[in-house]
Order: sequence, then structure tokens, then C-alpha cells
Amino acid sequence: MMRMRIRAAALMAAILLVTGCAAHETAEQPAPGSGANAPGQTGGHSVTTPTEPVKPAEPAKPEQPATEPSSPPTEEKPPAQEAPPKSAIQKQLDRMTLNEKLGTMIIAGIDGTKADARAQRMIAQQHVGGVIFYKDNVTTPSGVAAYVNQLKSWNSGNVSPLLVTVDEEGGRVERLPGLVSFPSGKAVGDTGDAAYAGRIGHLLGKASKAMGFNVDFAPVLDINSNPKNPVIGDRSFGATADRVTKMGIAVMEGLRAEKVVPVVKHFPGHGDTSVDSHLELPIVYKTLSQLKAFEWRPFQRAIGDDADVVMIAHILFPKLDSKWPASLSKRVITDELRGTLGFKGVVITDDLTMGAIANHYGMGVAAVQAVKAGSDIVLVAHEYTNVDAVIAALKKSIGKGEITEKRINESVLRILALKERYKLSDAKVKAVPELKAINDAIRSEKAAHGAK
Repeated sequence: MMRMRIRAAALMAAILLVTGCAAHETAEQPAPGSGANAPGQTGGHSVTTPTEPVKPAEPAKPEQPATEPSSPPTEEKPPAQEAPPKSAIQKQLDRMTLNEKLGTMIIAGIDGTKADARAQRMIAQQHVGGVIFYKDNVTTPSGVAAYVNQLKSWNSGNVSPLLVTVDEEGGRVERLPGLVSFPSGKAVGDTGDAAYAGRIGHLLGKASKAMGFNVDFAPVLDINSNPKNPVIGDRSFGATADRVTKMGIAVMEGLRAEKVVPVVKHFPGHGDTSVDSHLELPIVYKTLSQLKAFEWRPFQRAIGDDADVVMIAHILFPKLDSKWPASLSKRVITDELRGTLGFKGVVITDDLTMGAIANHYGMGVAAVQAVKAGSDIVLVAHEYTNVDAVIAALKKSIGKGEITEKRINESVLRILALKERYKLSDAKVKAVPELKAINDAIRSEKAAHGAK
């Protein structure tokens, strides 16, 4: 009897063992070497007795072994992101025709002391982006204000406000009427007082703004290293790089604080010339290393202080570019000014109607080459017919594929960004500019530093 019971118990154990094995074999097996079957791991399924209901097994979540990585899980690609919103200046650019873009890249001279139909055509139809006033365009402060306000009103149909520019340095380079004479660069520099230079910069800005100007072609950052220099001389703050840097940057900051755009000039340096570029093309045989060690130092500092605009000189530097003067040279503008010195702002040529250019290249050729070289604005300071020639030459060059519209867009964006940075507008200025306080301040500053 006892033997029968033992046999029965053994039979029952065998049945249970067979049943459990069959259930285990029919379940989904984990991948070899991973999950429930990995060494040291617990199985993903449990063995149940026949008297209990079999629960559906949850799939195992295998761990990644160190020596056998599995394929990464497939993920759904995120939806395509929308393009970032366009900036205000990009929207301005998108609205512009090619003619408007080319006009934006020109600052032009005007005739007479009153606005006429030729000036109206230049601004309203040719979309010229800026004008420059000279001594023969100004008589009285109210006359200047009336002229400026008329030009601004004609610009109302254009995409961006007009650049109204002037050469107001002080000393022998002054254009604005009704003002006490500003001290020359040399007189300011001789004091060695940067705070004084900064106050002069503020006053230059206040005077310019009072008559409607938003750009001053100052300060001069040329180092007066050549006593025979016929064009710079006392326009410079001094004969050393340190003096010119210290005083010139102070004037630049003063102008900028008054929301008048300062233009540092004349890169790569006009201080060691013996020829006046208004009359003929100067040639300077300095090497790149010599320029970097001396002439470039004030410009390098200005660029480090976020200078807005750099004017390029009409000087041939054969050891940099044997064919083109600096104002038309890709080596000077793109490779050195933008590349080596890292300048990101607006580049403008000196006046293309000066003898250094007009006697050798002509308006059309010079303008096209300046743009190819990397200039953003060409300055055409005299005669409306020269503006016609420049626009025609640029359009022809684009039509031939020598200049791309993409290249044009780069310059126009820089110009629009400059106008936006200074919040320029075509709002009219007062018909009778208030100059008394400015004149009193100029007298006071000069007297405090022994200047007449």
C-alpha cells in the first residue's frame, strides 16, 4: 500500500513537471544572452499549477549588455520646424527692388543752396540713400534746415530714412553755418585730455543734429607722421598712434552718444602721404607688417569699440595690391579690414570724384570695382550725371553676372542695420535751429584749454 502511494506521488510530480515545461516552451522566448534568460536574471514568465488560472505574461524589458549593443529604438521624426521669423530689416530688404537697393548704396552730392528738381529725381526716382552737404550748399542755419527737410520729404516714398551727411571735423574742415569754430584735431590732441575730446565729440553731434544731419565724417584717425603731408596735417590728433587712438576714440564716442553716426577715416591710413588725393593718386610703399604696427592701430581700437562706419582712402599700396588703390581693393577691404581686423560694419569709399580716382578709372569702373572689393556705399560727391553713370554701371555689371544680387543684398542689409541701430528717421528738424547753447559750450571748452 505504501509503495502504491509512493508511485502515485511520483506519477503526479512527473505530470506536473511535464505540464510546466510545456507551458514554458510555448511562451515567447527572450533573445539569447539578454532579458529574462541573461545570466543572473529572473525569467519573464512564472510557472503556475493547473489549479490556478494562467495569467498573461508581461513582456520582459531586457537590459542592454555591455558587450553586445542592440539596435537603437526607432523614433518618430519631429515635425519640421518653421523658419524663424524674419527681422524687420530683412522684411525691408524683401520689399526692395534692385533699383532701390542700388540707390541705397550711394551717397551723392547736391547742387546749390536750395533743393531742386534734379535732387528730387535723384532721391524719389533713383532712390539714392544719402546726400552730402559741402560749404557751397550752406549759408544760414535756417537755410540748411529747410534744404534738409525738403530732401527728407522727397524720401518719404522710399523704404528707409535718408542719410544726411557732412564733413564737420573742426579746424579747417567745417561746413556748418552759424557756429563758433570748433578746435582742430591737432589743438584737441595737444591737450592730451581725452575727456575734452569726448566733449568736443558731443558738441559736434549736437550741432550736426540741430541742422538735420545724422552722419558726420569724423573723426580723422590718420597719424600725422609725414610733415610734408598736404592733406592731413592739423586734421590729425597727433603724430603718435597712442595719441590719435586716445583722442579719436573719445570723439567717436561723443558723436555716437548724440545719435549721430561717426565715420572713422581714412583706412588704411592717410598720414604718411605726400600727395593730396583730391588732386592725384598717392602711393605708399609700406608693407603689411608696417601698416599693422602703426597706421592701423587707431582703426583696430575703433573696430574693437564697435565702430559703425569706416571710410577707405584713395591710396595705392603696391605691397598689398599693385593694381587697385585701397578704396577699390578686395585685398584691403575684404581680406584685411573685414578679415584680419574683423570689421562688421559699413564700408564707404572716399569721394569717387576726387582726382585720385576720376583721373585714372572713371565713375562707372570705380563704383563697380569698389562694390566687388567689398564696399557697401560709394560716395559720389559732385554732379548728378556721375550718379547716373554709377547706377548704369552697377546694373550692367549685375546683368553680366560680375556682381550678384546676393552681394548687393549683403551691403544693403548692413546699411539698413546701421539706420535701425541709430533709429534714424525722416522727421523734420526745427526751421530755426537752436545754436546758442551749443556755441556757448564750444567757447567755454576752448577757453578752458587755452584755445582761441
